[in-house]
Amino acid sequence: MKLGFVSAIFPDLSLEEVLAVAAAQGFSVVELMAWPVGKAERKYAGVTHVEAVNFTKARAEDVLTLARKHGVAISALGYYPNVLDPNEAVARPSAAHLKKVIAAAAMLGLTIVNTFIGRDWTKSVDENWPRLLKVWRPLIQFAEDHDVRLGIENCPMLFSRDEWPGGKNIAVSPAIWRRLFNDLASPNLGLNYDPSHFAFQFMDPIAPLREFRDKLFHLHAKDVEIHLDRLNDSGLFACPAPWHQARIPGYGDIDWARFMAELTAAGYDGPVCIEVEDDTFGKTLAGRQRALQVARNVLNPFFPI
Repeated sequence: MKLGFVSAIFPDLSLEEVLAVAAAQGFSVVELMAWPVGKAERKYAGVTHVEAVNFTKARAEDVLTLARKHGVAISALGYYPNVLDPNEAVARPSAAHLKKVIAAAAMLGLTIVNTFIGRDWTKSVDENWPRLLKVWRPLIQFAEDHDVRLGIENCPMLFSRDEWPGGKNIAVSPAIWRRLFNDLASPNLGLNYDPSHFAFQFMDPIAPLREFRDKLFHLHAKDVEIHLDRLNDSGLFACPAPWHQARIPGYGDIDWARFMAELTAAGYDGPVCIEVEDDTFGKTLAGRQRALQVARNVLNPFFPI
């Protein structure tokens, strides 16, 4: 396994500056964000460290040269839109850009692009399913044609009122994963697994690791803290959820020693990238860098030197 981080935490740094931070802090890999250049639609979105539009082999070589210079590998490209948004003016450009990201990953010699399945949050799972299959079959075929695997993150995207009631990402549970991998059977479709999203849903974040060992393409290391006093005060269905707080690994409710032990037992040997969304360290660049350093120190004992 290789320890790294998700570059979304550094929207104010250039690609080379991100790689320099990774090298200085002793990280082996970085997941680089590849959103279209423009205004972010939400927090941690809209970050562009690899611009996939009009990407060329020459630009790919420039990126790889920087990575070699700093001794840091790229674990994946990341782009997390909603290609099933009920507004086709949002959904279609998102799917089109996802194809650009896949093509860019292939030119970089990468094997993974991380993303969301998406969802029409106003409809049930069953109501979403026909459109999901229609949209995703050609996307998966495109990925297969480029020898790129798609790592689907399990975030429910249900943190604000405009994502109520269903959330904007459907692939949030083992039951849905089984259906997804059955109906879209492909060796190129798997998981970018983040245990914090199971803890947020009051699910066991460790239990799925062995069953889905062959579908674990990439991992995000993020923790979550559940404030029971706030939960008791507001109730489980309060939206946004005031009882939920994103934390760095070791500062929340997940037992990382147990998690890493089970991950190892499942035979996983891929990237583990810290995702910093913990504002308790402050929102400044220095605070975000400190959060990353602390998270690295928590997880370092589980990775061979």
